[in-house]
Amino acid sequence: MARKKIIAGNWKMYKTIAEAKAFAETFKKKYQPSDVRVAICAPYLQLPVLVEAFRGTGIGVGAQNVHYEAEGAFTGEISIPMLEEIGVDYCIVGHSERRQYFNESDDTVNRKVKALLKTSIIPIVCVGEDLQQKEAGYEKQLVSEQVKNALHDIPADKAELIVIAYEPIWAIGTGRTATPIQANMMCELIRDTLTEMYGDETADRMVIQYGGSVKPENASEIMNMEEIDGALVGGASLEPLKFHEIVNF
Repeated sequence: MARKKIIAGNWKMYKTIAEAKAFAETFKKKYQPSDVRVAICAPYLQLPVLVEAFRGTGIGVGAQNVHYEAEGAFTGEISIPMLEEIGVDYCIVGHSERRQYFNESDDTVNRKVKALLKTSIIPIVCVGEDLQQKEAGYEKQLVSEQVKNALHDIPADKAELIVIAYEPIWAIGTGRTATPIQANMMCELIRDTLTEMYGDETADRMVIQYGGSVKPENASEIMNMEEIDGALVGGASLEPLKFHEIVNF
């Protein structure tokens, strides 16, 4: 079946509210709706501004993280009801930088995914290996385990709503990119893992993105690989014209 591709920008810890407004105004003027879903995942403070700016355009807005509890004594955290209230569409879960710097684990990823699936917010679940794991030949086993752990105890009808983002950690912000063939092979591995978990029909419906130094120059080749259903774009999503080029691969 034809899966609906999604290209999401991940701004990480960049842009002030004023800069987010300026981006939205420029990007909106260029953007033309298509069969490709488009979203910007921004820092929390910019989310209400982007939701308002993109209202009625078809451009989605996502958070970069969330807590799995609805409320509580978790100083500095943001809850899913807070995101729901402002109209967020997506939420990145388990990004490699959250795993590396902020102790995100497979268990917390799973809890967050389950909590998000009780709402209309779509989880974008990140999996991927670092350079050491890749060079040790452990990348396939690791990524498969990450997928299984992230989706543990999630039924098929809920799982098919999830977006999986394969992001080789060694290619994030380094300028290095997995070749389209390498990226496609790993996305195929993820789909094989999903097939093992849920069967062909559900696995075939699930969207798998690639993330790792996606740029206008390589977007078309990456996006036209058979098993790649979109992109999670870092640095190139900070510039509206570059991101527009990627969206129109």
